[in-house]
Amino acid sequence: MTSVDRWLLPDGIDEILPPQARQIERLRRQLLDYLDNSGYAFVIPPALEYLDSLLTGTGQDLDLKTFKVTDQLSGRMMGLSADTTPQVARMDAHSWAQQGTSRFSYCRTVFHTKPNSLLAGRTPTQIGAELYGDDSIDADVEIISILVSLLEQAGIEQPHIDLGSVGVVRCVIRAANLDQAATQELFGLIRSKCASDIQQWAEERIEDPQLAQALVLMTQLQGNLETVESGIEQLSQWVPAAANELSRVRSVLSRVNQRFPSLSILLDLSELRGFDYHTSLVFAAYVPGYGDSIAQGGRYDETGAVFGRARPATGFSADLKVLAELGQYQEACATCIAAPQSDDPALWQLINQLRQQGHTVLTDSLAANDASQAIQNIQGQWQLVSLSTSSD
Repeated sequence: MTSVDRWLLPDGIDEILPPQARQIERLRRQLLDYLDNSGYAFVIPPALEYLDSLLTGTGQDLDLKTFKVTDQLSGRMMGLSADTTPQVARMDAHSWAQQGTSRFSYCRTVFHTKPNSLLAGRTPTQIGAELYGDDSIDADVEIISILVSLLEQAGIEQPHIDLGSVGVVRCVIRAANLDQAATQELFGLIRSKCASDIQQWAEERIEDPQLAQALVLMTQLQGNLETVESGIEQLSQWVPAAANELSRVRSVLSRVNQRFPSLSILLDLSELRGFDYHTSLVFAAYVPGYGDSIAQGGRYDETGAVFGRARPATGFSADLKVLAELGQYQEACATCIAAPQSDDPALWQLINQLRQQGHTVLTDSLAANDASQAIQNIQGQWQLVSLSTSSD
C-alpha cells in the first residue's frame, strides 16, 4: 500500500469536516431538544451486542446488513448495530420495563455492510423516536406528527408523506390463502408497481374473483383522502377482515391532514417497506429532487415478545446527515472575538465567561482575521470592543 492509499476510506464510509460537522452537531442538539420537549427520553444503545439479541424478530434484511464479529471473551457472535429500533425494543421490554406508555429518542451512528440505496452511505447517523405501550390511533397520529415537526425543525421544505398499511396487505393475503412462495411473488410484483402484471397474476393465482379484484384495487389505491374514500369503502366490503385496518388508515390520514393542512400526505397501499417487520401502518417521507426516502417508520407491535414483554410499538428514524444536507437549517452565527495572549487571571475569567455565553473566543495571532470584536486592555481593564470602531 502506497502512502496515498493510506488516506483512502472504504466505499460508503465518510468523514465529516468543518464546517459541516458543526452544522450537523448543532442540528442534532436542536432535534434532540425538540424530542425531549415532546416527552421522548434520550437513550444510547450499545454499538455492539450479541447477535441473538440484536437480530431477534427483525427479519432477513437486517441480518444481511449487519457486520458480524466474534467476541474474544465469550466466543459468541456479536454484531455492530445496523438499526437502533430493535435495541430500543429490548430496552423497553427488559432494561427499562416501565408500566404504561414509554417514549424514547436516540441519535447515533449505525453500520451497514451494504448501503440501503445508491444515495446512502454505510454509516448513517440514525436519529429517531419510538413509542411503546399504546396501540391507539392517537399514537399513530402522534408519531407521524412528531416526524413532520422534526422535518420542519431541520428546515426540510415541501416534504411529502406516503402512508401505507402492511396490515391491509396481510388481511388480503390471508383471505386469499396464499402460501409463502406466492406471497413472495406478489411482493415482487407490487414493488414493481406494474398494474397489468399484478392483475394478470391475481386472475391466475386467486380463485375468488372478488378477492382478485380486491388485490388489484389495493395496489392501485393511491392518492389523498378524497381520492381514496370510495376505494377504501369498496375494499372494506370485499375484504371484511381488513375493514378495521382500513378505518385506522383513513382516520390517521384525516387527522394528520387537519394538523398540517399544507402537508402533502397521500395513501399508498402498495408501500410494503419492512413487510417482515412491521405489523400495521407504515410511512415514509420524501422531498422533491431526492430519489430516496429521507425518513421512514411504522407500527411494529409485539416485537418485545421475544424479550419477554409483548408491547404495541410505533416509531420512525432518519439519517441526520441527510437532513442536514437537504434542509435549510441555519444555526445562529456565534460572535467571533479575538483575545490577546496573556496570563492575566482577569483576562482568562472574561474569556471563559464569553465562551459560556456562546461566543467564540480565539487567542491566536490570526484570530483578528475572523473576528468582529476584540478584547483590549483599556486603562487597566479588559474590555470588549468592536474591531471596526477600534480601527477608526
